[in-house]
Amino acid sequence: MDSICEQNHQTNVLLVTIPAQGHLNPILRLGTTLVSKGLNITLAVSDYILKKCPSVPDSIGGVQFQLFSDGLPIEYNRQGNMEHFMEMLGEFGPVNLLALIQSHPRKFSCIIFTPFVPWAADVAAEIGVPSAVLWIQASTVYQIYDRFYNQLDEFPSKSNQNLCVKLPGLPVFVPEELPSFVLPSNRFRMFDNILNEMFHNMHKVQWVLGNSFMEIEKDVIASVNEAGRKFLPVGPIVPPILLGMEGDVDLDIYKSGGESNCVEWLNKQEPSSVVYISFGTLLFLSQKQIESIAIGLKNNKRPFLWVIRPTENQNMSELDILEEIKEQGLIVSWSPQTSVLSHPSVGCFLSHCGWNSLLESIAAGVPLIACPEWTDQPTNAKLVTDVWGVGVKLKKSSEGSISGDEVVRCVEEIMSGPRSTEFKKNAAELKLAARRALTDGGSSENNIQMFIDEIIASSSSNSIQD
Repeated sequence: MDSICEQNHQTNVLLVTIPAQGHLNPILRLGTTLVSKGLNITLAVSDYILKKCPSVPDSIGGVQFQLFSDGLPIEYNRQGNMEHFMEMLGEFGPVNLLALIQSHPRKFSCIIFTPFVPWAADVAAEIGVPSAVLWIQASTVYQIYDRFYNQLDEFPSKSNQNLCVKLPGLPVFVPEELPSFVLPSNRFRMFDNILNEMFHNMHKVQWVLGNSFMEIEKDVIASVNEAGRKFLPVGPIVPPILLGMEGDVDLDIYKSGGESNCVEWLNKQEPSSVVYISFGTLLFLSQKQIESIAIGLKNNKRPFLWVIRPTENQNMSELDILEEIKEQGLIVSWSPQTSVLSHPSVGCFLSHCGWNSLLESIAAGVPLIACPEWTDQPTNAKLVTDVWGVGVKLKKSSEGSISGDEVVRCVEEIMSGPRSTEFKKNAAELKLAARRALTDGGSSENNIQMFIDEIIASSSSNSIQD
C-alpha cells in the first residue's frame, strides 16, 4: 500500500482549459478528486481569467494554478469577438502551454483537457505523454457528434431537413431533439469547426473521461466503448455537497458583488413549494421571454426564486409585471445554485438544460422543466423527459416564443399533476444512483481508479524506455 501511495505522489498531471464556468469548474473538481487519490495536479488556464477573477488563488483544493497567454491582451473583449479569440487561442495556446510545461519543475505524466482546447493533445504528443479529454456534456451528445463529424450516419441536411436519426445505443431523435450544431440551420460555424477538429483528432487521445455515470447512460457508453474508444464515465462531477460530501472547490467567475439572500428566503418557504428558475451563465432572456415567464408565475401563484442576468441594454425596472410579482417570490441576478437545489423548499427547476445544471439537478433529486435553446440543450431535454422521466418540456410556439399558459401547465404538471409522484420518485432514484456511482466500489469511482492505474503504468513504461 505504501508503494502505491508513493507512486501516486510521484505522478504529475496537467489539466488544461479555458476560463469559462462550464469548462473550468468540472475540470477543477476532477482535479481535486485526483489530488485526494494522491496525485500532483496542476491546472493551466489562459490568463484571461484575470479579467473575470482578478485574485486567482495559487491553489484550490490542492490543485495548483498556472496561467498561459492566449495571445491577446487581458482587457480584450473575447465574448464580443469569439471567433478571433478562438483563432488566437489555437495559434498561441500550444506554444505558450509548451513553454509553461518546459519551465515547470514537475515532469507531467498525462495531460487532461476540455473540448475547446483540442490542440492540447498535440502538445501532449510533443512531450511524449498520453492525453485524455474531459467530455463535459452528455455521453449521448458525444456519440452524436462522433457519428456526425466522422460521417458514420446520415443526419438532417438542407435537402432532407426532417430526417429522424437512430444511432447505436440511443433512441430515435427527431431533428429538433439533436444538438443545434449538427443541423443544417446551424449558424455558429466557429463551434462547428472546433468540434470537427476535435473529433477528427480523437486518435491522438488515449482516454475520454465523461462527466456522466453508467446508471443514466449505460447503453450509449457501452456502444462508444464497443466501437474502440476508451470512454470512462467519472461523474457526476458536481459540487460535493450535492453528493452528501464535504468540500467546496468551485471558482465562481460570475458571482455578484454581495452575498446572496436566497437561502435565507428559502428557509421561510414550505417544503417542495418553490419554483427555481435559472438559465445558466451564457444565456440571456429577451424582455418578451421574461414577461411570458412572469405572467405564468403570476397566474400560477406559487412562490419562486428567479435568477435574471440582464444584458447591458436591458432595464428590468421597465417591466411592470416584475413589480407585480415581487411579493410572490425572489428575483436575483446571481444565486448559489448548489445551496438552492439542495434546499428542501425547492420543488422543481425551470432550466435551459445545460449539462452542468442538469447534473446538479439530478444529484439534488429535483424534477425539471426543460426549456432548451441551442447547442446540446435540446438533446439533454429529451433525456429528461423521454429517457429518465424526471421532468417535462416547455412547448414553444412555431416562432420559438414562450407563453404564460405553458409555464403554468408545466409547473402544475411537475408539482401536483397526475405524474407528479412519478417525477419525484424517478428524481429520487437518480439522486441515489449518482451518490452510489462515486462511493467505494461505485461505477465512476472504479473508473477513476482504473484511469489513475493506467496513467501510472504508462509513466512507468516511459521511464523504463528513457
